[in-house]
Amino acid sequence: MQDSSALDATTAPGVRVCASSDLVNGGLGVKVPVADGAGQTTAFFLRYQDHVHGYLNRCAHVGVELDWEGSFFTRAGDLIMCARHGATYQPDTGLCVGGPCKNGRLTVLTVSEHDGAVYWHPSGKIVPRNDA
Repeated sequence: MQDSSALDATTAPGVRVCASSDLVNGGLGVKVPVADGAGQTTAFFLRYQDHVHGYLNRCAHVGVELDWEGSFFTRAGDLIMCARHGATYQPDTGLCVGGPCKNGRLTVLTVSEHDGAVYWHPSGKIVPRNDA
């Protein structure tokens, strides 16, 4: 899955995203610029129930970025919500549980957390942007 137990950080290099302390349960996310097969966008990383998760920042419904000024969670801090039209997603799986994209899914990124930092392990078409 996405926590550090699923990935041996010594054999899989990662891109440092932020300090572990920058992500609090249900708090603001951290975005990094990325490119994928569809163009330039961002990826985001957040903490939910003490685990770090990462996703491509693209709503499964209309393809827009989800956040409003770094905020990804509902006010209750229990779901990720698209700021543009209100679709909601489970923070630990990216599954859409409300709105027009119901049963759609956010694109999951592989992340780990060790040595006081959060790391993204790029794979496939989603890569860090060099212009950032």
